[in-house]
Amino acid sequence: MADLYLVRHGETEWSRSGRHTGWTDVPLTDHGRAEARRLLPLIRAQRIGAAFVSPSQRARETAELIGLHDARVDADLREWDYGGYEGITTVDIQRGRPGWFLFTDGVAPGPPDHPGETPEQVGERADRMLAKVDAAVADREESVVLVAHGHFLRVLTARRLGLPASQGALFQLATGTVCRLGTEHGRPVIAGWNVRPGS
Repeated sequence: MADLYLVRHGETEWSRSGRHTGWTDVPLTDHGRAEARRLLPLIRAQRIGAAFVSPSQRARETAELIGLHDARVDADLREWDYGGYEGITTVDIQRGRPGWFLFTDGVAPGPPDHPGETPEQVGERADRMLAKVDAAVADREESVVLVAHGHFLRVLTARRLGLPASQGALFQLATGTVCRLGTEHGRPVIAGWNVRPGS
């Protein structure tokens, strides 16, 4: 099983304000670009066999800034479809739905082209992506990098560790950071989390 490096894209205006950003194509801020550039030495130091990136411009620009110019765009890496909660903060959602929690309660229905996803549906996408990761490097001693989004990468981490998608709630993930999922005695483990240069 290859080491898997997870890169959350740099800051956007919506990530800074806590607005749920699924399909809305919000660009990086200048600070987000700087966050991404700081990760370049961490990525350059790895022996990378394959790299995949979400279709969103915030992820694709992050991939470019960290030197992954040939990363394969894959729709399974897109962020959670927040449906009717797109662009809304958790605080605002909880005003009308006290106690709401994304990882267990899912989202309100949205428009036909973005109806929203359950935690299990996001988990199914994560499982498909993990199968592609394993196929990309097979038995080679090379790593894979995924450049994507906070909530999706948290679910993917849970699934890599054999946990239900809802347990992605346990893995807080900041913008402009790198995480490493590795193995110990043949079992998947978290080998590094929310890493930035100098941290």
